[in-house]
Amino acid sequence: MDKISSIINEMIIYECGCINRINHFLKVHSFAKLIAEMENIDDRTKFLIQTAAVVHDIGIKPSMEKYHSSAGKYQQLEGVYPAKKILEKLCFDTDIIDRVCYLIAHHHTYSNIDGIDYQILVEADFLVNIFEENMTKEKAVSVVEKYFKTGSSKLLFENIYSNFL
Repeated sequence: MDKISSIINEMIIYECGCINRINHFLKVHSFAKLIAEMENIDDRTKFLIQTAAVVHDIGIKPSMEKYHSSAGKYQQLEGVYPAKKILEKLCFDTDIIDRVCYLIAHHHTYSNIDGIDYQILVEADFLVNIFEENMTKEKAVSVVEKYFKTGSSKLLFENIYSNFL
């Protein structure tokens, strides 16, 4: 099994029984992979993006246990430790682990996006959240205008949510 399949399997085990969170990370992973391919991202960065997409919300479970909340600030705070533990178990390279942990610790912070990996993760997560959070047309368009930078994500938004436009 390749490393992406391994991390997906580990996250399914980690989120055992939580169908919504499992479906969420699978959808975010799918969009992140597609956007990275559409943007012609190099293979190593694409691998990093896919890994981050799978584990980006790993902090929800400990946040719910500790704070009884899944607020983004808690996810960012509590997600690094379990992600690092799983990625180390699967023998991911240290530089990948470090960057993925950084992305987890910042994926709900939109003010200082510092790389294409971070940008694509944010865009893929929003593409899913627009539907899952049942955003209004105005809110969805505002999110895209404010946070989407890649042409691929903008095009996906237009094609997926054409009823909004």
